[in-house]
Amino acid sequence: SGQIAKQTFSQSHGEFAVMLSPWFLCRNEDLKEMLESNKESLKLEAMKRIVGLIAKGKNASELFPAVVKNVASKNIELKKLVYVYLVRYAEEQQDLALLSISTFQRALKDPNQLIRASALRVLSSIRVPIIVPIMMLAIKEAATDLSPYVRKTAAHAIQKLFSLDPDQKEHLIEVIEKLLKDKSTLVAGSVVMAFEEVCPDRIDLIHKNYRKLCNLLVDVEEWGQVVIIHMLTRYARTQFVSPWREDAVFDENSEKAFYDSEEERRVDQSKPYIMDPDHRLLLRNTKPLLQSRNTAVVMAVSQLYWHLSPKHELSIITKSLVRLLRSHREVQYIVLQNIATMSIQRKGMFEPFMKSFYVRSTDATHIKTLKLEILTNLANEANISTILREFQTYVKSQDKAFAAATIQAIGCCATNISEVTDTCLNGLVLLLSNRDETVVAESVVVIKKLLQTQPSQHSDIIKHMAKLFDNITVRDGVIHINLTLDVFGEHCLFRWPRPSPMRRTLSNFRSSTLLDRTRFIRQLIVPNEKSGALSKYARRILMAPKPAPVLQSAFKDRDRFQLGTLSHTLNSQASGYLELSDWPAVAPDQSVRNVEVVEPVKEAGAPALSKSKPAKSNEKQKRIRSTCLRIMQHNYSLNYYLPPQIIQKTLNIMTKYILIHIVLSISSPFFVNCMCSLLHLCVFLACQFDAVSWPVRVSLQASSPVFVPETSHELLHRMTGKGLSAQYRFTRQPCIYGNSMVSLQLTLSNRTDQALENIHISEKSSTGQNIHRFNAIERLEPQASVTVSMGVDFNDSTQTANFQLCTKEDEFSVSIQPAVGELLLPITMSEADFTKEQGKLVGMNESSATITITPENVSSQSVNRKVVSVANLGVIPSGQENIYRFAGKTVSSGSLVLVSVALKDPDAMITINTEKTVMGSMLLRQVKTAVQGM
Repeated sequence: SGQIAKQTFSQSHGEFAVMLSPWFLCRNEDLKEMLESNKESLKLEAMKRIVGLIAKGKNASELFPAVVKNVASKNIELKKLVYVYLVRYAEEQQDLALLSISTFQRALKDPNQLIRASALRVLSSIRVPIIVPIMMLAIKEAATDLSPYVRKTAAHAIQKLFSLDPDQKEHLIEVIEKLLKDKSTLVAGSVVMAFEEVCPDRIDLIHKNYRKLCNLLVDVEEWGQVVIIHMLTRYARTQFVSPWREDAVFDENSEKAFYDSEEERRVDQSKPYIMDPDHRLLLRNTKPLLQSRNTAVVMAVSQLYWHLSPKHELSIITKSLVRLLRSHREVQYIVLQNIATMSIQRKGMFEPFMKSFYVRSTDATHIKTLKLEILTNLANEANISTILREFQTYVKSQDKAFAAATIQAIGCCATNISEVTDTCLNGLVLLLSNRDETVVAESVVVIKKLLQTQPSQHSDIIKHMAKLFDNITVRDGVIHINLTLDVFGEHCLFRWPRPSPMRRTLSNFRSSTLLDRTRFIRQLIVPNEKSGALSKYARRILMAPKPAPVLQSAFKDRDRFQLGTLSHTLNSQASGYLELSDWPAVAPDQSVRNVEVVEPVKEAGAPALSKSKPAKSNEKQKRIRSTCLRIMQHNYSLNYYLPPQIIQKTLNIMTKYILIHIVLSISSPFFVNCMCSLLHLCVFLACQFDAVSWPVRVSLQASSPVFVPETSHELLHRMTGKGLSAQYRFTRQPCIYGNSMVSLQLTLSNRTDQALENIHISEKSSTGQNIHRFNAIERLEPQASVTVSMGVDFNDSTQTANFQLCTKEDEFSVSIQPAVGELLLPITMSEADFTKEQGKLVGMNESSATITITPENVSSQSVNRKVVSVANLGVIPSGQENIYRFAGKTVSSGSLVLVSVALKDPDAMITINTEKTVMGSMLLRQVKTAVQGM
């Protein structure tokens, strides 16, 4: 098949070669040949395979020259794949990418938002300083794009440009400040990430956007939530006072504390803490995210509560963190590390869930060690016996590293809880007889640390260890017992038998270091003629008091890093880490977060309800603003057509200029008559100042159907319905039961010899469509028929509507599946409006196909009849002989659907333009079949 594909590929049937051997045409030379062919289908197939190779991590850089030739392709799917490739290799192939910059700049003006965003993404991936001004200009333009997806891409490009040229920081901060005001949830996470990369110290940029970010947080994408939460955690630590009132320390040495009476100090300290409303807003809006499916989001909220919430509210995060322990071991590792840090300070949080930290045999060693750490931290007088029983099981584990860590944990419990010190010591002494050398060695190390705290009370254990010296072969165990005897020799009331331990050590180990140490100690403690004066001070040298070692958790001081960060995981400050600041002693001015929010005025003459800036404006300015708002609100139609930026600019002009002062000075009737003219004048001024234009929306008023098919479809067969039969037809009229419903007509017939009673539609609907049911038919006589109307909201989808048609005795499941053409309503418009709207619906909103027809069968009547027979469209008058136009709107959403048929002997080009791309492709197939059958 490979040879056939290769031979066929060189001919005109390239598509057949692709289908015949998809595995053969994956070599770079074949893909390059496909990209250089004249067929769009081959190019598209080649790009799909190239992108697939990139996804698998394979190198396809040598195809760059062939790919870049298709960057200006008119095929939207092909262009998107080309951009995906260029993003990957633009930095490696900078010279070739620079040659296509003009193409990328043109693509930034493309009507399709995906193409605009892809072009900006490729442009920002070319890491060449010479194009920094071009990138800067592109980012500024994209930041004001009407599409939130393009603005999101602009936020991502900010970080790339900053890493390429840090000197652009001030200009980029201006763009960030503008994007922070964006109300789209799609943009929020990306612009905060750019803020964190470029200017994390500019807290002043967050003030006016703080409340908006808190309110948008629930609807932001998951990774955006993580970034925003971490940023707001740092922000809150600088703007709010500490809620940890019970942990506060008052300065008793100050002058005020000295002269104040005890009662005054008591009253002052008992003053209740009142949390800032903005502080509470952050805690309240992040709490629902503890139920998120994304582990990073839950961890981010948990660290926020740990660093910001009052201590008594910390228990909120406990269950969510324990839930994360069911995830993969990589997730468990991070979560357990954070729990280990928390459990040192707040044992009560996790004590009810202690069983969740019991070690499983399937756990990895690093997971076992962390669980062991947490259990040690949770140990107290009430649960120590349970924990020690668990530890006894863990000591027997085949995992040597874990068994050694368990012995260390037993030592920590003995140090922290004095009631079990003797019990732990006796248990560790018993482990000295264990056959496992690792267990014995680790037990000696821990026993030595414990004995060093109270050596005089445990002389029996020291003697026992000395007697075990001959049986221990592990080098570390011998060394540590030797050290133990050195340290506690004065408490041993016996003489060492010969041969001495040092001599035995020399015979067992031939280490130069150990030999030197043994000779040195022997000269000190076994005096002879060569010992010299040093032996006199042997006791002071070897038995000098030494500080007792401290057995403490490895996570004790790790809380100096913010939980959930890389620095906390590594226990070392990572690059780019931003420390949490201490709580301010006095809360900064909270008015900096007040944003002017204008609310509608309920009645004429009432002042606007707003949270405005401090009282610089006088009563007259407030009155002017209120009047301007009333003017804008009274003209709803113009308000509907204006873009938001023009509305805001118009309001500013009306408030600022003298025209409004004239209106305020005249009588009320005249004010009503002139306010519309005044509004239009201000709109004109706003457009002149900003040079902004806006699209005029075409009225989508439904018209009468051009053609109503009489064909009925079977809903229920008489055999299936036990004598009841039902047929339905689409009336193509606006539904009287709802503007979003499709109108249907049902004909119900009784084919039995007995009357049927209570014919109705059940309240249950299996697919969930909104169905307006006909009134129940109380009685249908034999051989009689009745026609009823009903409405179904198909939600602009050809999905089947399933429901139950019932009689008094029976229930029958029936379904209605509409053709895509029946989901439309015809509209009328001029040819100029049709052309203008069609120009807006291009790119992914356009579907087209070319067919061959017989010219002698073509006429305007036949084309119109065929098209309106399959789709409920209106016929648009056309001034061109060979072009036929049709327009409609979807019933449910009211989206515009434009159909044009252009005849070019012997072909016909059918084009569908609509935002509903799926409906457009389905409608194209139906119209294509109808026109081709003429």
